[in-house]
Amino acid sequence: MSSLDITTVRTAVQAITQTYNKRPADLMQMLWRVQEQYSYIPNIAIETLAGELNLTYAHVAGVAGFYSFFHNSPRGQYDILFSDNIIEHWQGKPELMNYLLKKLGVELNRPRADGRVTVGNTSCIGMSDQGPAILVNGHALTRLSLSRIDEMANLIEQQIPLTDWPREWFTIATNIQQTGLLLGHPFVSGESLKTALAQGPDVSLTQIGQAGLRGCGGAGFKTEVKWKLCRNTPSDQRFVICNADEGEPGTFKDRVLLQKYADIVFEGMTLCAYIIGAKRGFLYLRGEYRFLLPELQATLAKRRQANLLGPNILGNPNLEFDIEIHLGAGAYICGAETALIESLEGKRGTACRKAPPYPVTQGYLNQPTVVNNVETFALAARIITYGADRFAELGTTQSKGTKLLSISGDCDKPGIYEFPFGVTVREVLAACGAREVQAVQNAGPAGICVSPAEFDRKLCFEDLNTTGSFMIFNQQRDLLEMARNFAQFFVHETCGFCTPCRVGTGLVQGLIEKIAQGNGSPAELEELTELSHLIKTTSHCGLGLTATNFVQDTLKKFPFIYQKHFKLNTSGLTPTFNLEASLEAARRLTQRNDSEAHLG
Repeated sequence: MSSLDITTVRTAVQAITQTYNKRPADLMQMLWRVQEQYSYIPNIAIETLAGELNLTYAHVAGVAGFYSFFHNSPRGQYDILFSDNIIEHWQGKPELMNYLLKKLGVELNRPRADGRVTVGNTSCIGMSDQGPAILVNGHALTRLSLSRIDEMANLIEQQIPLTDWPREWFTIATNIQQTGLLLGHPFVSGESLKTALAQGPDVSLTQIGQAGLRGCGGAGFKTEVKWKLCRNTPSDQRFVICNADEGEPGTFKDRVLLQKYADIVFEGMTLCAYIIGAKRGFLYLRGEYRFLLPELQATLAKRRQANLLGPNILGNPNLEFDIEIHLGAGAYICGAETALIESLEGKRGTACRKAPPYPVTQGYLNQPTVVNNVETFALAARIITYGADRFAELGTTQSKGTKLLSISGDCDKPGIYEFPFGVTVREVLAACGAREVQAVQNAGPAGICVSPAEFDRKLCFEDLNTTGSFMIFNQQRDLLEMARNFAQFFVHETCGFCTPCRVGTGLVQGLIEKIAQGNGSPAELEELTELSHLIKTTSHCGLGLTATNFVQDTLKKFPFIYQKHFKLNTSGLTPTFNLEASLEAARRLTQRNDSEAHLG
């Protein structure tokens, strides 16, 4: 941008690097600071960061270009991003966004000429229980309506600072509908730590095992085994990482835990540090939850003041631990622990590390590292407080305790529900007031599309595993629209590391769009089947492994959603190619629109 003074920018960026002691691993946090100052990351900033951190220009530019929340050109004074979840599509998001674009006289993803505003899309921002929702300069606004769009547009035109907008617009409901062992009891800071210190790390770890706690992020690895492997790996330093990169569309349970129960999450992290012998921990917070930062930092400060973080925790000279918050920048792949660690080290968030070795032996900075989900750490603290038996008496043989579900879509009471493992899909639907249900998308687009014939299946590791997302679609919904939205999501979120996922997700999207536009045939369904299998079996990481689950499930359980879009012409053939439409690009290039430039 010509108005930027190169010397001023360089000086400002140098000061930012000094704040972080020029640690290359903190590159992403530095990029955030730069963007907060200029609304984008100028080229001179990239050059300066490279020089100050002793990194190559290509490395810094590669990191800045990888994450969707980092920009290489100026954004508007008001940067508005609409959540593009399928639930919010059906809540009216497309109409509201088009209305705002027209109201403000701005094009999608292009700053208005006066630099006042930018409007764009982003992946699900964890608000589908109270959508349609947007981010304005990183702050979440929910329950949008035409009247609120009108009010917002007026404030933008008057250049009213965001701090002077109505405070109630920024109120994010927790919508806790049903509680249990985790959510239904008060928590006193330090209570589980005091118990752990009194009984020792070995007994505490044994309790975690006896309770049967497993990771709540989806894989379900036994928590006791993970912590023990990390503790037993010889090293001078170990790390604890809380994975709060809750990017699976339709999921918002971790957002609620961080909103209302952050103290118990941080206590669980500290408990883990005590057991494995770690002194440093990180909360990896997804960029969409940036608005939670002030409260989370305040909670950490209170814990330090209470001697629950820092040196000599609770007077124990052998317990020293502190937590830093690392802000992500819009990359679904960073929900995978190896990609998260790459990101935490100031790199592109690709799942390029191939296990073994696993993070418990070579994780952050190649040191033993425990990576667990927000919910897992919170449950660990509860187990130490209440004892293993109280937790283990709930659930099933292989799935102990309770599970949080983020329920959204076509139901009377969307929100957070805590159920014992073993609850059936039918029981969940009854609890949230869902009727005439056509399908449930369990565990987000990467999960399982559940048909009515499966509603008696149980949510547990031995039957229907779940990450906590539970999207409900009634009989009036066109599930092909769901498939289109999911296909677009994976095209946007593939990290690009391996060809099957990078190219294959685009091909899947193209085939689904072809069918939706009425140009498909049974041949496209065969191609979708073959392509889905190819992506699933040859991709490098878990993203590619699950990126076509929704295709395989809908083809098997709901084939009619594709077939009803097939069209037969008068010859009895199914058109699979629109020649007239394909000539549009040529017409634009030659600036012709006369009759001879069209067919027939």
